[in-house]
Amino acid sequence: MGSNDRDVRVLIYSHDSFGLGHLRRCRAIAHSLVGERRAMSVLILTGSPIIGNFDFRARVDFVRVPGVIKLRNGDYTSLALHIDIEETLAIRASIVRHTAEAFDPDLFIVDKEPLGLRGEVADTLDLLKGRGVPLVLGLRDVLDDPMTLNQEWERKKAVPALRDYYDEIWVYGMPDICNPLTGIGLPASIRSKVRFTGYLRRDLPAEPVAHSPLSKITPPYLLVTPGGGGDGQEMVDWVLSAYESAPDLPYPALIVLGPFMASEDQGEFLARCERLPNVEAITFDAHMESLLDQAVGVVAMGGYNTFCEILSFDKPALIVPRMVPRMEQYIRASRAQDLGLARMLLNDGVRDSAVMAETLRQLGELPPPSTNMPPGMLAGLDNVNELADRLLHRNGRQPGALRPDPPQAAAGAEQ
Repeated sequence: MGSNDRDVRVLIYSHDSFGLGHLRRCRAIAHSLVGERRAMSVLILTGSPIIGNFDFRARVDFVRVPGVIKLRNGDYTSLALHIDIEETLAIRASIVRHTAEAFDPDLFIVDKEPLGLRGEVADTLDLLKGRGVPLVLGLRDVLDDPMTLNQEWERKKAVPALRDYYDEIWVYGMPDICNPLTGIGLPASIRSKVRFTGYLRRDLPAEPVAHSPLSKITPPYLLVTPGGGGDGQEMVDWVLSAYESAPDLPYPALIVLGPFMASEDQGEFLARCERLPNVEAITFDAHMESLLDQAVGVVAMGGYNTFCEILSFDKPALIVPRMVPRMEQYIRASRAQDLGLARMLLNDGVRDSAVMAETLRQLGELPPPSTNMPPGMLAGLDNVNELADRLLHRNGRQPGALRPDPPQAAAGAEQ
């Protein structure tokens, strides 16, 4: 690498009010960026309460802001602190801004929320825009149905933020799968900022990782994953009912319940699995890629990261999408089924065990996604690297120029 790559710094913001999706996407991007450049550092700002459970490559670190959680009525509350939500948000905004001041990035990538959670990134965007730092909004392939997204973005003042702050909008998907901005009233000046990258490929860790040993089953198995697990109870219940009613299913199942599944539901499912000789359950594993690599097929709800893993490891998949509070998973799953990349089974509220059992029998015989995958579908990380290089090299700040030593940012600290 040339001298222009010295001391290049990228700051990534991920609001992470709940679940694993935003964090895992940002981590994959960060690892790819530093993997291509020996003299780049990436700092992730996140509210994820379990970020410390993941390992990070050299030159990738994180600052954790106080966590919040979204209530059923749409309001937010502090995850752990017994203080008012407005105080929590003020602390988060202050940490975000002061970290940006101290870290002094050459590129700022914001995940999904144009102004951050409840506008907490607005001051930081102002600060970095004034310094000439390129600003990027990263979006997953599907956000929601257009009517709902229009209303949400109007309430959050997203369109003015896209117009006034961002240099580019990176969509981590392909337009022939889904364009998340279709049906959104955006001016041409904003649409011209959109860059489709393709999906973010996932790979096995460079070094073998240790997993908790399985006591009852051996690969190949069906991997059952509801992602973070916060809303995956019905899918897991449906799969378990199939194994309870059809003990002769051809493959055993490994169920990863997810760290955000309610403890009482985890307990019930673990007890049911104990009674089944061909089903094993664990609560969480930070190295899902290794588990997925040994699977003959996947049963999932169809979140973005799991979909990337299904494509990357070329596994036949059954997707049981949620349809509330967002249509995101349904839109992705239905389009994937149309293209022959996966099969979709809708939760009809009845969840007939015989229907699930028959679908699971067929799963291992389905063609892998590569049979129908469009060219370039998994080129996302390569394209993100290329897009980042373009912004860094056209930026007049000369990334790699010497700069004064800033005050120490609390990288990796529990804030």
